Amino acid sequence: MKSALPIWLVVMSPLAASPQLDFALGILAEQRGDGKAAAEAIEKARAADPAAYPLVTRVAEQHRANGDIEGASTLYREFAAGQPQRLDAQFAYADFLREASPDDDFAGKMARETLEKALARFPGQLSIQRRLFRIYESLDQRDRSTAIFESIASSQPGPSEVLAAVDMARTLFPKDDETARAKVDELLKGACLREPEDPVLARAASEHFRTTGRLPEAIEMLAKHVEAVPSSLALRTRLGILQLAAERDKEGEQTLLDVVAIDNNQGLAHQSLAKLYRKQDRAAEAREHGAQALKVKGGDVAQFTELADEFLNADLPRDARLLLEKAMFYHPSDAEVAVKLAVASRRDPESREKSSRLFREAESLSGEKGPATDPVFLTEFAECLLESKQTKAAEDRLRTAIRTYPPDKKKETATALRRLAAIWQGEKRNEEGAKALLQRADGLDPR
Repeated sequence: MKSALPIWLVVMSPLAASPQLDFALGILAEQRGDGKAAAEAIEKARAADPAAYPLVTRVAEQHRANGDIEGASTLYREFAAGQPQRLDAQFAYADFLREASPDDDFAGKMARETLEKALARFPGQLSIQRRLFRIYESLDQRDRSTAIFESIASSQPGPSEVLAAVDMARTLFPKDDETARAKVDELLKGACLREPEDPVLARAASEHFRTTGRLPEAIEMLAKHVEAVPSSLALRTRLGILQLAAERDKEGEQTLLDVVAIDNNQGLAHQSLAKLYRKQDRAAEAREHGAQALKVKGGDVAQFTELADEFLNADLPRDARLLLEKAMFYHPSDAEVAVKLAVASRRDPESREKSSRLFREAESLSGEKGPATDPVFLTEFAECLLESKQTKAAEDRLRTAIRTYPPDKKKETATALRRLAAIWQGEKRNEEGAKALLQRADGLDPR
């Protein structure tokens, strides 16, 4: 039996040559840093398969990178001429002309002629019309770009055509042109009636009316879409926000509540509800939705800690703790968050037993002059230390807290003074010092 040929002989055999193999060899040479061999192999592949778009573009772009604009242009031109029924071939040539020579009138003319021929073969093709519109505008041929707009707007265009026409109208007509605006209104309203389920169209239509000062129409466009697609939560949220902006508070509130009832992780809806409830002085509801918005969307440290303080001041330590645990997810190395979390965890009965570790971690993150010098943190930490019989460490923190409380925190300072005095009295030591502390506390906060 004859032995099989070694694989390397098969690969090197002329009979085995193919554009795919040459391309692969070119990529391999490219990876090895041999640019010359790579270019030769890929050019060989292109010559064997001149209709292969990836090969043409790779070789042409290599010419352009080497400064050979004429060589690149020739490749694209021949590719387009040899493939008249392929739009990618026509676009490759036209786009190259516009990109490589943006200020060259002759290149612009060649690009225009290429695309006009393509449009004659593919009438109504939006991708061609868009390119021609830009070329006509760059060549100051406003009559032709206007004709493109009219050709799209005169029929009953689909969503893509409508959006293209609206974009063209912004270029063609001044903002105060009432006739043009009415035409755009008609296009958008008609398209939304025909395709109410299209979210891009609905958002574009709503934004058109909103930015032209017509909130009722902006709301109407989104309402039709939401009715057609109830699961479109992003735009339902947008609808609620616009209803609130139009001072239709009850409608907006209900729209947003419906959103979070469907998906409680819709952060923008929670954020908008929190803003509404703060405006209406509904603090509890504002806290609830504000916390959920932060949990979903994240936020800066101040947003988390300020809201956590609201929960603590309302005697809701569990809510504060849950919020701050999420804050640590977003800001794992922030000492201020760690300090607040330790305090909230100690005040929450569910987590009190595990809070000692959090105080140590917060002190470590904070350093000597960081947020762990906060007197509230220090007094709470002192209680943790007392529970574990670390009296000296607890005393040190109470002393620091007493020195640190600002002058307006008389009641809090008095509480820390009494706590320190109670330690001394309980251990029957420094009785005179304890009396002095109690006298000072009574002076700040008489009982």
